[in-house]
Amino acid sequence: METAVIRSEAKAVEDTAVAISTAGAPLPGIEAPRSVAPRDARELSRQFFQRLAVLEEGTPEYQYARNTLIEMNMSLVRFAAGRFRGRGDDMEDVVQTGMIGLIKAIDRFEVSREVEFTSFALPYIVGEIKRFFRDTTWAVHVPRRLQELRVELAKARDELSSRLDRDPTVPELATLMNLAESQVVEAQIAANGYNSSSLDAALTGDGPEHGEAILADFIGVEEEGLRLVEDFQSLAPLMAELSERDRQIIHLRFVEEATQAEIGERLGCSQMHVSRLIKRIIVRLRHGMLGELDYA
Repeated sequence: METAVIRSEAKAVEDTAVAISTAGAPLPGIEAPRSVAPRDARELSRQFFQRLAVLEEGTPEYQYARNTLIEMNMSLVRFAAGRFRGRGDDMEDVVQTGMIGLIKAIDRFEVSREVEFTSFALPYIVGEIKRFFRDTTWAVHVPRRLQELRVELAKARDELSSRLDRDPTVPELATLMNLAESQVVEAQIAANGYNSSSLDAALTGDGPEHGEAILADFIGVEEEGLRLVEDFQSLAPLMAELSERDRQIIHLRFVEEATQAEIGERLGCSQMHVSRLIKRIIVRLRHGMLGELDYA
C-alpha cells in the first residue's frame, strides 16, 4: 500500500511537469528536459534554481521551473537506484521512491549555500530509498529500533567472522557493539522476521512432488481439544456450586441430549419452565466464566 502511495505521488509530479511543459512556453534551449545530459543539467539546474528563488510559490511560473528541475535531474535518481539493484524488489518502485527524495531536495535546496545540487540531493535520494527497504521489505513488522540494530549486528558479525575465522559468540558481539547480551539476542531474534519461507518449501530433495519433506510437515497445528481444557478447569468449580437439580438439568440436556419436554416429564414441570431454568443456569455459568460475580 505504501509503495502504491509513493508511486502515485511521484507519478502525479511527473504528469504535472509534462503538462506544464506542454501548456506553457517552451523552455529556452531545452526541448526535452529529461534527455539533458547530467553534465549540462548541472549548469541548467543552477539557472533554474536562481529563477525559482525569485518566483512566487504556487504560481504557474514557479511550478514550471520546479517541475523542469525534477525532469532534468531524474538521472540522479536512476544513478542512486542502481546501487540497490539485485535486492529482489521491483526497480520501478525503487526509482519512484527515489523521486520523493529528489523532490524533497529540490524544495530544500538554496543556491546561496554554494554547494553543487548533485552533492546535496544524493543523500536525500539514497536516504529515501533506504527507508523504503527498511520499512517495506520485512516479512513481519518489527520496531524500527530493531530494524536498525539488525544492520549493525550484520556488520559486527561480518567483522568478527573475518577476524576470528569463525562465527562470533553473543558475548563477543555484545562487546564489539557495546550492547548488553540480551540486546544482541533480541536483535538476532528480530532478524528472523526479515525473510519468510513458503510452507510448501522443500527441506530436502526436489520438493513434495517427489515425496520429500516440506516445511508445513513440521509445523504443528492447534489441537481443538486443548482449547477446552482451560474452559473445563474454570467451569468445574462453578458446576459444583449448582444445586443437585440444576446439575441434573444440565446433565440431561447437554450430556444425554434430552429434549426440554422429556426433562419436564422427569422433573414434573412444564417445558416452558424447563426452558427458563436452563436459561438461568447458562447465564449463571457464563457470568462465572467471565469473572462477573454479581449473577445471583
